[in-house]
Amino acid sequence: MALRVAVFASGNGSNFQAIVDAVQAGKLDVTIELLVCDKPQAPVVARAAGAGVEAFVFKPKDYASREAYEQEILAKLQEKQVELVVLAGYMRIITHVLVEPFAGRMINIHPSLLPSFPGVNAIDQALDYGVKVTGVTVHFVDGGLDSGPIIAQRALDILPDDTADSLAERIHRVEQELYPQVISWIAADKVSIDGRRVTIESRASSIRTVDDAK
Repeated sequence: MALRVAVFASGNGSNFQAIVDAVQAGKLDVTIELLVCDKPQAPVVARAAGAGVEAFVFKPKDYASREAYEQEILAKLQEKQVELVVLAGYMRIITHVLVEPFAGRMINIHPSLLPSFPGVNAIDQALDYGVKVTGVTVHFVDGGLDSGPIIAQRALDILPDDTADSLAERIHRVEQELYPQVISWIAADKVSIDGRRVTIESRASSIRTVDDAK
């Protein structure tokens, strides 16, 4: 049976679209049960409508606290029997209300090689620091700031003439390839976690391990 997924996003939704495209192409055995979005005018809401995906759209200021709107989101996820939460450009801090029920079942994608450059503006951070290599990280969510166990990473060289826009464009292309791939591993039950150590079983039955830098 296909894995039941909810995607959280706040903006354009390019990673949401990449997941939808992979499902429609038969490359990803999941059903996208729900989009959760905190910005009613975000382009991702229109993307969801075009894909026939139900959207739960809310305004955080309408609630007394993060916990209050997350309780409502949690009820929706439970109603939809969601098995995996996929954060795809969701620009809200996630509290224990969602993290605890979905421990080991919530993932995020970040535009740097964590643990370097967590938080917002990671691409600008990398350029300002002058590193020669950056990349993309997919990790489990543990309630900290981009601090959960790492599932997969892809590196990109920073070119001498790169700007924030040109680097972001290349990073987004990698994200749109890597995220559906990681979701497919999870859907195929090929990902296991032991503390901070995440193991991925390949199709050839060999084992590849991604171990976080301490």
